[in-house]
Amino acid sequence: MVAVWNPLDYIAQRWTPSPRTLRRAALSAVVMTVVIIVTGGAVRLTGSGLGCDTWPKCTDDSLFATSEQGLHGAIEFGNRMLTYVLSAAVGWAIVAARSVKPRRRGLSRLAWSMFWVVVLNAVMGGITVHMELNPWTVAVHFLLANALLTVTVIVWQRTREGDATSRPRVPRPVRKLGWALVVATGLLIAAGTTVTGSGMHAGDSSEVPRMPFDWVDAAHVHAATAWVVCALAIAMWLVLRVVDAPADTRARARDLLIVLLAQGGVGYVQYFTDVPEILVGIHMLGSALTWIAVLRLALSLRERPVTDPEIPARTDPADPALSRA
Repeated sequence: MVAVWNPLDYIAQRWTPSPRTLRRAALSAVVMTVVIIVTGGAVRLTGSGLGCDTWPKCTDDSLFATSEQGLHGAIEFGNRMLTYVLSAAVGWAIVAARSVKPRRRGLSRLAWSMFWVVVLNAVMGGITVHMELNPWTVAVHFLLANALLTVTVIVWQRTREGDATSRPRVPRPVRKLGWALVVATGLLIAAGTTVTGSGMHAGDSSEVPRMPFDWVDAAHVHAATAWVVCALAIAMWLVLRVVDAPADTRARARDLLIVLLAQGGVGYVQYFTDVPEILVGIHMLGSALTWIAVLRLALSLRERPVTDPEIPARTDPADPALSRA
C-alpha cells in the first residue's frame, strides 16, 4: 500500500534543508515580525488606522484600497499586505523545521505555534478596526505582536541547538535574575501601551477614545519601570563577569545594555520634544530590539548540546586507512 502524505510530508521526503537554511528561515520570521511591528506603528503615527474602514476587506465593496481613501488607505492596506509576507516567512520556517533530518518534532511544533499566533493577531487586528481603534484592543494587538516576536526568537534559538534536555550554563541565582529581567521587560512593554493608549497619536484623525489615565503619569510609570529594567540589566552584566559566565552570554548582556541606553535616550528625547512621530517610530523599533536582546540573554543561560550523527563506517577495500587496520 502506498503511504499518503500531507503536503509537508511530501516536501520533507524530497528536501532536507542545511543547518544554515534552517537558521535563515527562522531568522526571516524574526525580521518580518519586527518589520510588522514597526509598520503597524507607522499606520498609527500617520493617522491611517482606519484608512481601511472594515476587515478583511478594505471597504465594504473592495478588497483593495481605493483612490477615495487616499494616502491613509494606501498605508493601512500596505501594512495588511505585509502580513502576507510575514506569513510566507513563518511558512518557510515551518517547512524547514519539518523537513530537517533527523526529524525534530519539538522544533516543528514550536514553529507551528508561530502560525497560530499570526492567525490570532490577524483576527485581533480585524476586531481593532471594527471597534474603531479602541485603545484596549490596540494594546492587545501590539502585545500579541510581541508574543509572536517571542516565539520567533525562541524558534531561531532552537535551530542552533539540539533536542536534548537543557542544562544550565550559570548558577541558579543568576538564572533567576535573568528571568526577573524578562518579567520586568515584559511589564515595561505593557506599561508602554498605557502611554500610547492615553496619549496622543491615537491612530486616526477622527475622535478616538483614550485610556482613562493621565498621559504624564503613565509616562512616569513607564520610565520608572525602565529604570528597574536597566538596574537588573546592569546587575546581570556584573554578575556574569563575577561567575565567569561563557563569553557569548556576557556579550549578550553587553549588547542589552547598549540597546537599553539607546532606547532610554530616545524615550526621554521624545518625551521632552512633545512626542514627534519619527521618534515614536524609532522607539517602537527599539522596543522590539530590546525584547529580542532580553530573550537572547535569558536563553543563553542554558544550552541544549547538538549531537552530531555518527559517521557511517567506510567499506571501500581500497581505502588505505582500512588496509592498515
